Amino acid sequence: MTTLSGPRALDKAGSPVRFAHSTGFWMIAAAFLITMAFSTVPTPLYAIYQRRDGFPTFMITVIFATYAVGVMASLYLAGHVSDWLGRRRVALLAVLAEALAAAIFLVWQDVPGLLLARFVSGVGVGVLTATATAHLSELRQIARPREDGSRSALISSMVNLGGLAFGPLVGGLLAQYGSAPLDRPYELFLVLLLLSALGIALVPETVERREERPAYRPQRVALPADAKPLFFATAAGAFAAFAIFGLFTSLAPTFLAGTLHHTSRLLAGVVTFVVFIAGATSQVAFVRLARQQQLRLGLASMSAGLVGIAVGGLIPSLWLFVIGGVVAGAGVGLVFRGAVATAASLADPGSRGEVLAALFLIAYAGLALPVLAIGVGIAVLPEQVALLVFAAIILVLVNLAGLRMLKAQRA
Repeated sequence: MTTLSGPRALDKAGSPVRFAHSTGFWMIAAAFLITMAFSTVPTPLYAIYQRRDGFPTFMITVIFATYAVGVMASLYLAGHVSDWLGRRRVALLAVLAEALAAAIFLVWQDVPGLLLARFVSGVGVGVLTATATAHLSELRQIARPREDGSRSALISSMVNLGGLAFGPLVGGLLAQYGSAPLDRPYELFLVLLLLSALGIALVPETVERREERPAYRPQRVALPADAKPLFFATAAGAFAAFAIFGLFTSLAPTFLAGTLHHTSRLLAGVVTFVVFIAGATSQVAFVRLARQQQLRLGLASMSAGLVGIAVGGLIPSLWLFVIGGVVAGAGVGLVFRGAVATAASLADPGSRGEVLAALFLIAYAGLALPVLAIGVGIAVLPEQVALLVFAAIILVLVNLAGLRMLKAQRA
């Protein structure tokens, strides 16, 4: 496998693609943003499903965890296949999987349907996350060969977090003011995802497929032995960071409606939006800082934010809960950007998709496992106590992982 370096790429049949590499970069970025937004659009809708069907809060965490399981399964089994099948083909299949999930949400709205739709959505996100991140890096390298490669990592991370931010906002707006809150969000994204698939079909390929495909194998970390300590330290930081995002994409609306007594569907979407958008904004605001400085600032913000979240739930105080989430989200953005940039820098072009898939696999484990734990905690403990325990555990994980990352980067 090699990456194409000419000004225009040709597909297998020899027909020129219609987009230049620079245009293709933004097309992939748009498709990535739409996909990530779709993955979080159900966040403010869970309370509606729960009220309609009467299932316990723990079921929300199960539905959400099903999504995360889909992400992890696809990252492990297929997140790296774009290294030899080609970025464009794999990205197209991933976006079509998201369109299928949107259709399932529309036609099967009972709990089994929600579980299936979330799993399919997770599969698509897992495949696209590593593929799009690698594709964006390669498209940008061809379009702007003299540009610092960290710029592509910044844009990719912003698109990822920005999409996660806008999904709950769109879902909350349509749920609050739309006539069919469990239909309109999925109808909108079904159209956007199909348009994204059309656009991806016209994007240049950056990986030349081999005539003889290598034997299939699941995901692994293809790194030199001396690079693995830094990779696993970085992945541990991503795990802890994504645990915070998992809280706000699954149970935050439940805490708002129960503990904090705010039942607005729009508010549920806005709170999750501001947490994620803080993560994207912090990456731009502190882009000139050295990577270690960003990491230190990110760890301090995540720690302070976790304290605010826990205290806001105990008092209870809506504003302290939200401010804590925003501060923690800003820290997650810095740590996550550093993790993606570090992992990408450790990999050679032939294994970049695989290494990024491994990073996201561990990060999405952080999205699922702690949330399932807090779901179990809510079943046996008051919500405020479960939230406090969650914050304390993640606070410890964040700082342990951060110290390992700093130590590994200095080595």
